[in-house]
Amino acid sequence: MRSATGAPPSAALWPVARRLRNEVAGLVFGLPVTHVYNPLDYAWRAHRAYLDRYGALGAKVLLLGMNPGPWGMSQTGVPFGDVGMTGSWLGLRAPVARPAEEHPKRPVLGFACPRREVSGSRLWGWARDAFTTPERFFATFFVWNYCPLAFMEESGRNRTPDKLPAEERGLLYLACDAALRDVVSRLRPTHVIGIGRFGGERARVALADAAVRTGWAPHPSPASPAANRGWAEQFTAALRREGIGPLPEHRDP
Repeated sequence: MRSATGAPPSAALWPVARRLRNEVAGLVFGLPVTHVYNPLDYAWRAHRAYLDRYGALGAKVLLLGMNPGPWGMSQTGVPFGDVGMTGSWLGLRAPVARPAEEHPKRPVLGFACPRREVSGSRLWGWARDAFTTPERFFATFFVWNYCPLAFMEESGRNRTPDKLPAEERGLLYLACDAALRDVVSRLRPTHVIGIGRFGGERARVALADAAVRTGWAPHPSPASPAANRGWAEQFTAALRREGIGPLPEHRDP
């Protein structure tokens, strides 16, 4: 399938992910961060399977998440990778190793993790209910996380990339911006939409010189009161406001 420019998208996203994995592996983060997980390392097999299976189906819209959640991509290597949805709907399952330094309150159990990630359940549930099959969804959308690292404090609390000190954040964003531009050059989407304001802002900055429209749509995190009141309908409406359509109506299962 060809992009709006008439050129076929590249089938290979995994070299971008591998380069990003290696670049961020050398970064150092200080307190209050005590543990850093890089699922592009220990969950590489599952992540590459995701890229290879779904990264070359002609997506015209890139949905951009922030970074791995402790019970999502940190477990499965897949963006918003709730264990149940990743295994059952996306049909992905692969051995997952353990981080070199594991937080005792955030164990990595891979696809055996009993916890569910609400954000992932909502996002992939929206995709399933609207498009029925992964192939139909990925013919229009692809999901990429801007930052591949998960940051944890001593208490186990998640620390998002935007809360890092400026110097650490700058080096991290340099690598993540370059990777995002590379993904866009390969997929050649018409839109890059942040899942949440952070993704929308990073897309706007990193892709300022690219021939692509950027915007944002509500994040499905349960930490957002608005997301707990009909997030799927809000997400669909936001995509339409960004000029993306036609979209199937959300259907409750």
